[in-house]
Amino acid sequence: MAQGNFIDYVKIYCRSGKGGAGSMHFHRAKYLPKGGPDGGDGGRGGHIILRGNRNLWTLLHLKYQRHIIATDGGKGGESRSFGKDGEDKVIEVPLGTVCYDGDTGEYLTEVRDDGEQIVLLRGGKGGRGNWHFRTATNQAPRYAQPGEPNQERNIILQLKVLADVGLVGFPNAGKSTLLSVVSAAKPEIADYPFTTLTPQLGIVSYRDNRSFCMADIPGIIEGAAEGKGLGLRFLRHIERNAVLLFMVSVDADDIRKQYDILLAELDKYNPELLRKARLLAITKCDMADDDMLKRARQTLPDDIPAVFISSVSGEGIDQLKDMLWQELQKDENQIIDISHLPIDIKKVEHDEQIEAEDDEPHTIYLNEVEEEWDLNKYKGIGWDQ
Repeated sequence: MAQGNFIDYVKIYCRSGKGGAGSMHFHRAKYLPKGGPDGGDGGRGGHIILRGNRNLWTLLHLKYQRHIIATDGGKGGESRSFGKDGEDKVIEVPLGTVCYDGDTGEYLTEVRDDGEQIVLLRGGKGGRGNWHFRTATNQAPRYAQPGEPNQERNIILQLKVLADVGLVGFPNAGKSTLLSVVSAAKPEIADYPFTTLTPQLGIVSYRDNRSFCMADIPGIIEGAAEGKGLGLRFLRHIERNAVLLFMVSVDADDIRKQYDILLAELDKYNPELLRKARLLAITKCDMADDDMLKRARQTLPDDIPAVFISSVSGEGIDQLKDMLWQELQKDENQIIDISHLPIDIKKVEHDEQIEAEDDEPHTIYLNEVEEEWDLNKYKGIGWDQ
């Protein structure tokens, strides 16, 4: 996939369909001049549905589809015939897509499983025909229910990469090189900053046929939480990692200072990120002499386990895998899901400008409780056939 085609944020206007009106019809036949009411029910309006698709890795297919509108239900007919249901509109999204209200930033739902369906906006119910309102004392009701109105709202869809280990570091810290060495992923590697423009995933093989998922997150610079560099666009992907592996080059003047800068940017973006397990890898040790290694050890931070590695020579790679695996096995280091928190609409809008455990799939309704029609509400309302 070309890096320019990685889209992880879209804002869409959605509208479900109206319910069709019930029919006010009376049966007429040659030998039945007073056949009685036989108006049918209106059809249901179309739903707006989110559906998980494991074959999608980006929201590119929705980038230019900014209005998604379901069709209305059809009107009821004579002989108690039902109106046609409106056509549902299904929005296919990658797994890990989080949905927010586009106007308030309120968390709505998340798509986690392949084939999982979430009814985001319900179509209106169809109205009941006059056949339902016949009684012994009112044998010719001249009213029927209108269809329920539709629902509409702006939504924000955000894709957040899900991985066990997320690589955090400045540009050219060696993140892509490490991922290419420990997994079969082939990220772009070059000697200039911001080589990685999109998150890259790789499966890291471990002992006894075990494995874990590692994500290379595009480089962070000081001020990223305010939109500098690649800005906020990829900080959101760090939220979905169980362990954060900070990476600092061995030739840095002060490793502790660089680590503190990275930590401060995560804290500004979302303080919850500081609750995650953290490890520190000192990279590019193959090019360091004894004096450089000595200076690096003197500037290590005290509150985080550290390991010296070289992706070129393989130094420390096995030790790094062991440390990561041990962290992943700790119960308290499971992924901290903070996707349910509201988002800052202003930050998201700015971000947009930067853009260069069920086994069976199931359907979820956001509004589980449905109100029953009040059949007496529409009595006395006249409707034409």
